[in-house]
Parts: sequence; structure tokens; C-alpha cells
Amino acid sequence: MTTSIKNLPDTELVLSGNGACGGCPATMALRIVGKALGPNAIMLLTPSCSVASMGMTPKLGYNWPCINVCFATAGSSASGITHALEIMQEKGRLKGELPTVFSWVGDGGTYDIGFQALSAAAERNDNMIFFCYNNEAYSNTGVQRSGATPRGSYTTTTPTGKRQPKKNMALLMVEHHIPYVATATVAYPGDLYDKVVKAKSIRGMKYIEILAPCYLGWQFDMPETVQMSRMAVRSGAWLLWEAENGKIIFNNPTSAIIGGKKAPEPVDEYLFKQGRFKRLLQGSDALQRIAEIQEDINREIAFMRERAKITI
Repeated sequence: MTTSIKNLPDTELVLSGNGACGGCPATMALRIVGKALGPNAIMLLTPSCSVASMGMTPKLGYNWPCINVCFATAGSSASGITHALEIMQEKGRLKGELPTVFSWVGDGGTYDIGFQALSAAAERNDNMIFFCYNNEAYSNTGVQRSGATPRGSYTTTTPTGKRQPKKNMALLMVEHHIPYVATATVAYPGDLYDKVVKAKSIRGMKYIEILAPCYLGWQFDMPETVQMSRMAVRSGAWLLWEAENGKIIFNNPTSAIIGGKKAPEPVDEYLFKQGRFKRLLQGSDALQRIAEIQEDINREIAFMRERAKITI
């Protein structure tokens, strides 16, 4: 049974007064991650909103040791720290439980610039957790497209709307044969918490991707962050699932959609809430382009259903 939000630990590793925007989903998600990991952890960050909002040494907004690394090196840097800790423990220079080493990276540093180092760390099955908080663009630098940007979305580098569908990064990580992969979002905090707890208990490489709707980049009202996350899941635009040793299991409410028990909500309701799709929705070919996005979602649902060997 999924942990209730009322039963999450009181531990707070993300401190009040940090520089994040109000309603920032990355910070909301990191709070939940902190409750699951606890204080015995080492955090790595690449250039991103989470670096900008953490403040300056010695008064950081996060209560872990934090290491800022280059955009492309979240995977390799975490690998190096993991191996160093293991060697120190073998030599008796480090006592007790090893700290959890985790990278906290946006979609640009995961899907694009950092993929080479991430893929190499996964191939080695290094003992770390790689978190991708996915706001579907390079939001910290003014909202440019990334490999996670969905079809039709406005960014400063796709002013008429992106023409290509986004990548299924989490499934790419499953194909690296690592022991654990999961997706999550802040609308379902208990689901995220449970997945992080599970990842912490597993030795080897773990990858967790968290949908993080950015109200500035997506252009919706600040208080609606959680609602946007929920609408993404219910429309099928974001699927909740986890894979242990390659076996995919879907989580509620996605499991009902994949199993054919419930139809996904129409994607147009989700799109109309976001200003980043405004140009698409106002164009003369709006119906056609909405249909293309709906087809992307339907195709992904069918593909993941087949990949998980589920029949309806």
C-alpha cells in the first residue's frame, strides 16, 4: 500500500528560506526525497534551478553535503564519489553505513548534455541514485527545448511549437539492465517516497525520473503545480511505473489506464491549462496538432503496455 502523505517522516533536509520559486515542483520533490533518504547522503548537482535556489556556502538551502559539478558529469562524478567511499570503507577509514550518493539533475542534464556519463555509470552499475527532475525544457536558462520537451510545446528555440515527440528516457535506462528504474510526480507524494525508499535499499544503479511542471516555463498559475502534475498522469501524458530488474509494473492511477479499466482523460483539457501550447491551440491547424499529441500519448500507452506484456 502506498504511504500516505500524513505518514511521511518529519525530517526536513530542504530548509525554509531557500531561493526557489513559489510552487517549485523540483523543491517539492526534493523535500520528499529527503524524507526518504535521510541525512546520511551526498548530493551532486549540475547547473540548474536547484543550484540557483540552494544559496551560497556556508548557508545552503539543503542539509546534505552538496557538490556542484559540470553539466555533463553528474553520472561520472557520482561514480567517482561512490568508488572513493567504498575504498575508504574497505581500508577502515570510513565506519558505519555508507552515505547514499545521489545526483539531482534536470532533464537537460539527463536527456541531452549529461546522457553519455549517465549511460556509462549505468553500464557499470555503479551504486548511486540518479534523479531527473523533468520540467520538459532548459527552464533555468530561459526555456529552451530539450529531448524531454513534448510535441507542440513553445520554447524560445521552438517558437512555433516543437515538431517532434519527446524521448522515453526512463525506458532507455531500463534497457541498460540496471536493477531499478521508476517514474514519479509531486501529485502523488507517497508513491515518490516509496520509490525512493526502495531505491535506497537496492545496491547498484538506480534511476528515478520525476515530472516537475514549471509554472514559468509551462505558463500556468503558480498554485496549480500539483494539479498540473495530476492532469499529466490522468491524461496519460505522464505514466507512473517502476521496473525491478527489467520487469515493469504500473502504479495507480496509470495501472488502470494501461489495464484498460479506465480511459485517459482528453489531452486537450491538459493542454488548454498551459500557455506553452497557446500558439498551437490558436493556429488554423489546431485540431490536427492536438490530434498529433493525442496520438503520441496513445502510441506510448500501447507501446508501454506491450513492453510490460500486458494484454487487455
